[in-house]
Amino acid sequence: METPKIPLMNKQRIFAIGSGLVILVALFAVNPFSWNDATERTVVTTASGNQFVEFNPGLFYSGFFSKETTWPNQISVSYQQEEADWDLEENTIEIGLVEIPFNDPAKATAKGITQYILPADEKKMLEIHNAHRSVEGLVKRRLAPYTQECLSSCAQLMNTEMHYSGGRAQMSQDYLDQLRNGVYLLNVMEVNTYDTIERANRKIYQVQKQLDASGNVKRKYSSIKEYGINVADAQITNVDYESAIDSLISKKLTAATKASVSKQELMTAQQQALTAEAQGKKTLVEIEYKQKQEQTIQVVQAQTLVEVAKQDLLKQEIARQAAEKEAAKIKTLADAEAYAKQRVMQADGALEKKLATYEKVQANWAKAFSEFQGAIVPQYQSGAGTGGGMNAMQQFMEFQNMKAAKDLNLDLTNKR
Repeated sequence: METPKIPLMNKQRIFAIGSGLVILVALFAVNPFSWNDATERTVVTTASGNQFVEFNPGLFYSGFFSKETTWPNQISVSYQQEEADWDLEENTIEIGLVEIPFNDPAKATAKGITQYILPADEKKMLEIHNAHRSVEGLVKRRLAPYTQECLSSCAQLMNTEMHYSGGRAQMSQDYLDQLRNGVYLLNVMEVNTYDTIERANRKIYQVQKQLDASGNVKRKYSSIKEYGINVADAQITNVDYESAIDSLISKKLTAATKASVSKQELMTAQQQALTAEAQGKKTLVEIEYKQKQEQTIQVVQAQTLVEVAKQDLLKQEIARQAAEKEAAKIKTLADAEAYAKQRVMQADGALEKKLATYEKVQANWAKAFSEFQGAIVPQYQSGAGTGGGMNAMQQFMEFQNMKAAKDLNLDLTNKR
């Protein structure tokens, strides 16, 4: 059977398609373009051996047959898992739990995370790339050891009792300070002390920071500053003491709790005593105040009575003086009237009074005479009568008139 022949046009088309595919594969293999995410930078080594760093996000020209190594802008060193995992996931590498020594001496394991910022300087970034070759290499040889050294240094500044009694914040502060500025240089001194819980002598180590002549803390040269790496943040999320320390802490906490309860009971009793004393003083003050109020009221009332009595005396004195003045006035008027009457009497011989008296005397004996029931004259007479022709009645009346005039020294004659 004869094989069918392929037309010339079809052969040319197949060749063109095949050539295009080969060119596309070659272009992909030697793609001169690369891409940066916003959280990355890329170190490029060209075919000629030149190196540069592309920091800007997006598409950029890297050149044919160049080699690109992607680095994250920030690397988080985590120490929260039991085992290390050196694969970069979400810009984080797990280095495993970090064992830290306190100065009592006791050990613990620390959990936390530290964020490092790679430099934005091209020269420094190329130094990091050429010295460590990869992110894993940088963490293993530089960032992980530095993190562990700073953790151990800040733990040595305190003992476990200081740490669980409130030194966690100080430890975190010392840790971050050393990460950013360099590890402290320390002086270690051995000191004997008596443990009241264990009832035994123990050796402890007092650790102090070394200071220069200006009072500044001496530090070890920071290996990350050499490459321009900065620390964004660092957190110690947990410190787990070894079992022996946990037991000791439990005993101390129990003893401290008992002591605190006893102290609180003592303070409560003292406070109750002070309260009772204060209440008693308050009651005494209130009683004293009420008594003083009553005394003040009594004094005011007494003073008021005194003032009222003074006012009454003053009124009486004014009335007495007014009465004296009135009496003096009346006496003066009476004296004047008496003097006037005396002068009148001296002038007419008290004629008016004498006449009034004479008239009253005459009226009195006349009334008495009119009421007389006996015989005025005797019934029988002998011899001739006397008296100038007057009867007995006339003589009696004449006699009374003369007697009254004589008694009053009254002259009834008509003086010419």
